[in-house]
Amino acid sequence: MIKNQSIENLKQQINIIDIIGSYIDLKKTGSNYSACCPFHNEKTPSFMISPAKNIFHCYGCGIGGDSIKFVMEYEKISFIESIEKIAQMCNFELEYENNTTQRNTNKEEYLLLEKITKFYHQQLYLYPEILTYLKNRGISEESIKKFEIGYCINSLESVKFCDIHNLNKNKLIELGVLGQDHGRYYARFNERIIFPIYSINNKPLGFGGRTLKENTAKYINSPQSTLFNKSKLLYGYQLAKESIFRESKIIITEGYLDTIMLHQAGFKNAVATLGTALTQDHIPLLNKGDPKIILSYDGDMAGIKAAYKASLLLVQHNKEGGVVIFDQGMDPADMVAKNKILELENKFSKPIPFIEFIIRQIPTSFDLNNPMQKEKALTQLLAFLHTLSPLLQEEYKNLIASLLKIPINLVTTKYKKNIQTKNHTTTQPAFFHQQDLLEELVIKYMIEDNKLLDFALDYIDEKVFKNQKEAFRALLNQNFEHQKLIGISLNPQLIVTENGFKKELILLILRYNYTLLEEIQQSTLSFNEKSHQIRKIKNNILKLKKGELIAYESSSTF
Repeated sequence: MIKNQSIENLKQQINIIDIIGSYIDLKKTGSNYSACCPFHNEKTPSFMISPAKNIFHCYGCGIGGDSIKFVMEYEKISFIESIEKIAQMCNFELEYENNTTQRNTNKEEYLLLEKITKFYHQQLYLYPEILTYLKNRGISEESIKKFEIGYCINSLESVKFCDIHNLNKNKLIELGVLGQDHGRYYARFNERIIFPIYSINNKPLGFGGRTLKENTAKYINSPQSTLFNKSKLLYGYQLAKESIFRESKIIITEGYLDTIMLHQAGFKNAVATLGTALTQDHIPLLNKGDPKIILSYDGDMAGIKAAYKASLLLVQHNKEGGVVIFDQGMDPADMVAKNKILELENKFSKPIPFIEFIIRQIPTSFDLNNPMQKEKALTQLLAFLHTLSPLLQEEYKNLIASLLKIPINLVTTKYKKNIQTKNHTTTQPAFFHQQDLLEELVIKYMIEDNKLLDFALDYIDEKVFKNQKEAFRALLNQNFEHQKLIGISLNPQLIVTENGFKKELILLILRYNYTLLEEIQQSTLSFNEKSHQIRKIKNNILKLKKGELIAYESSSTF
């Protein structure tokens, strides 16, 4: 746990322009900075940053906050991860409460893996035959550097490197870099091409290794450790995440080379599972940014089976996307090597939806010319169909009937009854969908000078606000990190002038009285009572127009 005081000390050192500027291009706009928002597509900059207040706000999508919030949203990481990321950027040493030792241990592990990664990468260039192999597979020099592809030389030289640099060999055994047999150290990835595997925060966690030798496992990964869990990791994610979030799409391949070659061809949102099927443990990573998921698998039996299982998992989690299967023994890497980029683009733009893919695959396990087998296929298809929502069941009835060549009335639907669904309707924040600069300007005055809030409370409460009631409540609670207050504070259209508050406050109360007048005129009050109230409101309006401040009166008062 990071000490609260340590977090506060870090916040005092953060320069929001330095932090956000390391991610996106900023342009000086008066005393503030502007940019095209990285969280939604736009051509005209509506993303504003205030260096004086250390906050940002986008007037297009409404997101706002401080440097920590920006890194959280941009990197799709937790609050603690964002704190640690910024501390690293600022060269700030965080203080932890109970697990300082564990944190220091992790730091040592990361440093060890960084040194080993660099060593492997340097060794690659000493072996022309390995470089030739990579070149023949179509991998460019740029990709070799981008993905830090390396080569693990023989055990003797690998252990010698560790000794020369005084690396902790026991720790390297824990990390799966070295092994030990009867007291003798050896390299686990002996004579293998190395693919470093990173966390979402770009920290080295382990390696994948490919051998060019026969009669041995073609690929091996680092063993399970405190850092490495292949069921939770996706190769290349740290390089792909920006494209994933920007395009709201992720391409999942079966191998390292597929991912590298897709990046090389411009599909920079590609990642790979680590020699394992897509699992439940991958879902938290796939939830980041909620992208559409494209499964890009080989067309062999193993690839189709993996795509089927993954589709079942993703349907269970209501994920959008689909499956792309490559036939004729091809894979994504082969397609790129043969320069079939347009064909790839077409495939990725038109994947087979997960539900359709599952429904089409189920009958392939049965002999549909055999009535008994066809009935079994129908039973299995219906079991899957009934897990779907009523709408989806109706949508896919025709496909099942068509595949089995049976009357559609045999494809029965089954809806779950008596299930109380939670109301997930949420009120969308207004932000600037209904602009009201008067209300926002009054609030901005009170943000800038808290004494003006005390003054205003003698004359108004939240009922005078049409669109900014929530912002006014946040101001009353002194919640200055509220999204609406941040947006109002940074809005360049709101110009605060000396001695201008009273004028704006009068206009706000005047507008409220005109609204109140309409309500009274349309009310069901008696003629005498209505006439009395109308005269009273008009008298208030007259005073306000003369520049006299009066306390508002609600309709309930009347």
